[in-house]
Order: sequence, then C-alpha cells, then structure tokens
Amino acid sequence: MRSNNLFLVLLAPLLTSCQKLLLPVDCGDIYNDDNSRPSGVYTIYPIGATSAVQVYCDMVSEGGRWTVFQRRMDGTVNFYRGWDQYKTGFGIAAGEYWLGLESLYQLTLKKRYELLVDMEDFEGNKVFARYSSFSIDPESSGYRLHVSGFTDGGAGDSLSPHSGMKFSTFDKDQDSDTRNCARSFLGAFWYDSCHYANPNGVYRRGADSTVLFVGVEWYQWKGNNYSLKSISMKIRPVQ
Repeated sequence: MRSNNLFLVLLAPLLTSCQKLLLPVDCGDIYNDDNSRPSGVYTIYPIGATSAVQVYCDMVSEGGRWTVFQRRMDGTVNFYRGWDQYKTGFGIAAGEYWLGLESLYQLTLKKRYELLVDMEDFEGNKVFARYSSFSIDPESSGYRLHVSGFTDGGAGDSLSPHSGMKFSTFDKDQDSDTRNCARSFLGAFWYDSCHYANPNGVYRRGADSTVLFVGVEWYQWKGNNYSLKSISMKIRPVQ
C-alpha cells in the first residue's frame, strides 16, 4: 500500500503538468479538440491555469475557430470605462463584452494571429474586414496595436490607420492628438488623432448627427455619423 501511495505522490506533479498542457489557450484549441462544437461561450486560459476567462467562440464565420475579444450587439453594456477595466475585461461573453488587454496581449505573445471584424447595420447589411496579422505590445508599451494584411469583405479598411497606436481610455490618454480622443468621442481604442474606427463608442441606432463621431463607427463603410447595430472583433491562430 505504501508503495502505491508513493507512486501516486510522485505521479501527481506529472499529472498536474499534463492537465495544464491540455487547458485551451483560445477557441482554436477548443475547435482542434472537437471540431463539432458549436459557436458559444467557452472557458479559455490565455495566461495559465489560474487565468480562466469566458469568451464567445465563433466556430462558423470564415472557417471558424475565432476567439471573440470585443462584441457589441444591443447596447446593454456600457463601454465608456477606464484603463483598469479595459486591461482586465468586462461584460458577459454571452452578450456584449471586452476580453481584456492583458489577456489579448498574452494570446498574441504565444501565437501568430489573424483578425476578423464582423459588422452589421440596422438595415440588415453585413460586411467584414479581415487582417492577416494582429498583435499588441505589453502594458509597458501601452498595449500598442500592430495590424496588417487587409482583405476587404465590403467594410473597407478603417483599422490600418490605427496600427502603431497605443490604447487610450478617458483616464489614460495615449493618443497622438492634442485632445483626449477617448474622452472627446466617448470610447476607448487605439486612437490616433482621433479615429476611423470607434467600436467601443456609444451604442446608438443608425444615422445620427446630433452628436458627431461618438457612435459605434467604422468610417470606411458607413461614415462617422452612423452607429452600427453590431460589431465583433475576433482572432484565430494563423495556419
């Protein structure tokens, strides 16, 4: 009996190590484990065994395996938030949410990712923008954005002008404008001076010029005074 107990004690670290290796880092890992799984909410571990977070996995669009890190769909979640919340994440994976900059950084540190931005207007039109390369730098570098390799799915390219920019919130101004772009346009993003895309802006309903440039906007598709019905930003490992 003692020898059996000793064997289990010696085996425990190995079993723990194997379990850690099997923890899914992203939705690509979940798909690879079982490619029949539907789109929905799953738990991933972008930093390690103690970093469990829930995300929405898109297993359908453009071949599936997408880890959604940003989603707007009905205006139920307030996205006008400060740095700490954008760093750690907020919202509910089954609805509107932001995964968190630190988790996003850790993901892009581990693998090479591509990006898909899906969007829909209030007339039922759906388009997308796709980028073959997406990553962000660590917090010490402002979570600076790197994106390239645009493919047009009808949306036009409103993100490439933001490449190279640090992330800004109303309480952490890191844009290149004299204004605080996040505060001026009621959002948070990789602003330049200030934006061609404002996916984390105020959820409004379509065309509205009463307050300029503050909506959920993608300039190259609908201009700066049309707030989208839905937009989601999602990444998957490059094959």
